[in-house]
Amino acid sequence: MESEIILMFSVLLVTIVLFVFEVFSIDKIAFFIIVSLILLGLVTPEEGISGFSNPATIAVLALMILAIAMEENGVIQWLTSGMGKVKSLPLYIMAPIFMFVTAGISAFISTTAVVIVFIKIINQLADKYKIPQSKLLLPISFAGILGGSCTLMGTSTNLIVNAVSKDLGAESLGFFEFSVLGLIFLGVSVLYMTLSLHWLPWDKTKNLGKDYEIDNYLTKVSINPDSELIGKKIQDSFLFENPEISLLQLIRNNRVHNSPGKYITLKEGDELLLLCNLENLARIKTSENLSVYEDKKTEAIVDENEGVTDVKNELDEHVFVEILMLPGASLLGKTMGSLRSFMLQDAIPLAIKKRKTLINLKERMVRSSMNRLVLKAGDRLLVEVSKEKLPGLQSMENVVILQEFDKVGVNSKFKRNFSLAVLILVIFLAAMGFLSIMVSALTGVCLLLLTKNLELNTVYKKVNWQIFFLLAGMIPLGFAMHNTGTDVWVSDQLLGFLSNQPDYIIIGTLFLVTMFLSGVVSNNATAIIMTPVAISVAQGMNLDFKPFILAIMFAANFSFFTPMGYQTNTLIYGIGNYRFKHFLIIGGLLSLILWLLATFLLTRML
Repeated sequence: MESEIILMFSVLLVTIVLFVFEVFSIDKIAFFIIVSLILLGLVTPEEGISGFSNPATIAVLALMILAIAMEENGVIQWLTSGMGKVKSLPLYIMAPIFMFVTAGISAFISTTAVVIVFIKIINQLADKYKIPQSKLLLPISFAGILGGSCTLMGTSTNLIVNAVSKDLGAESLGFFEFSVLGLIFLGVSVLYMTLSLHWLPWDKTKNLGKDYEIDNYLTKVSINPDSELIGKKIQDSFLFENPEISLLQLIRNNRVHNSPGKYITLKEGDELLLLCNLENLARIKTSENLSVYEDKKTEAIVDENEGVTDVKNELDEHVFVEILMLPGASLLGKTMGSLRSFMLQDAIPLAIKKRKTLINLKERMVRSSMNRLVLKAGDRLLVEVSKEKLPGLQSMENVVILQEFDKVGVNSKFKRNFSLAVLILVIFLAAMGFLSIMVSALTGVCLLLLTKNLELNTVYKKVNWQIFFLLAGMIPLGFAMHNTGTDVWVSDQLLGFLSNQPDYIIIGTLFLVTMFLSGVVSNNATAIIMTPVAISVAQGMNLDFKPFILAIMFAANFSFFTPMGYQTNTLIYGIGNYRFKHFLIIGGLLSLILWLLATFLLTRML
């Protein structure tokens, strides 16, 4: 064995050890790979940094930005808005529905972004309707992975495998070319996971709201004359459909209705006492045409400027600020109705978060009018204030500014619909072959930026730069393996082992090795390491490249048997009361089923 190949294996071994034991973060490991390959002379400096300009890396970055826009502008939330309606279905029907919807959206939007949204939905349903979230979180994580495997833009792994194989002379994969295979794998997996629900753990004491002290704000809103809520029954409105909003009280003609029934028809001027979180409070304030209690400022701006543009510009300069009341604070004992006169002119009190230590808190909220609910030590007050007035709040005695929230991403229907149209355009251009995925995704990002439906400051904060640097660092490994002849050496060893073996043994062996490696190493890293090997084996046996490429692509994605194999598995690992054995046994058996099925289907393509 030549010295360069030994060096190459040394780098690969150290890389795998660093990944498996998580000695450093993945972006640091990526820099280690780049520098090591250049210093050891395994790649030229230009090849070492080529990952930063590789079309696959740029495509993944553009798709991550598109996913951010879809989340910020409410597209993902809108696509999943009806999921709360399945709360009354049996668990064995609910789980497949969640899986198919998750997979369907993940085929076109970042799997991680989609699964995060579904984690929030399931947590809300579990909190309000006692639905066991541990029975749903693992299935949706697996479904997101499987859905992302159905299209070329579904995961970064697919793009990487396609890019590496093209560089090695293989034909590019079509956008939907392997979707039928992906759907077969998805269907079998949904059936298997539904049957496996019995062996998933039941929720015990795990509660995100208690673990992270997530609490809700109490606020009062009134229905404006042109609100869409007028004439609707409560059961047909967001007040009933959204499990994260509780309607505690309805005040009409000075008559108080505690815990109003779902068949009551809402009217103009009705006042509603709500219990909800910050995100929903901001959404109500912005998009439901309701007036948050005592919010006269917005009306004054509209009357004075007689234009919508100025209102938007003024409000954009405001932030939400949460204030903790300490003993001796001047605001203690004040009601929401009297707070304005005791605060800064431009500080608008929106809601109160009561201390958890109060007994029968929710009942006391229902029995109290918002006007009479007073601030006590330990309570939190949410206000909206201009950034210029923040120093004034900070100078108030015996209060603590706990947190300053940026404006919550609540957007108009136009922004949501426009962003969805851009996503559809990107998919259409790439699927029809008019543009490559990289160019179509960049075009979509450009449209969103030019129309102010996405801000670069948001992109800088929310892009997963670790994935970007990981891809940029791993791609030079492919060059190094080719330059040193490592891929040819490995393929020669495999050819010697697999010679005169049936096709299903060849495909099955590559699939199994790749799938095992992806369970302990990043699926993107696995794809970059194994794709050149698979193509070399196919070339040495004079077989069609495509089944080998697809074997690597699917196997690298199917990281079900460890919680570290895929980012979504890691996310739900701690939330869902799971143990390693749940991934090893349930995910391991699913991996075995898909390995046998994939081997059979891919062999038929030879």
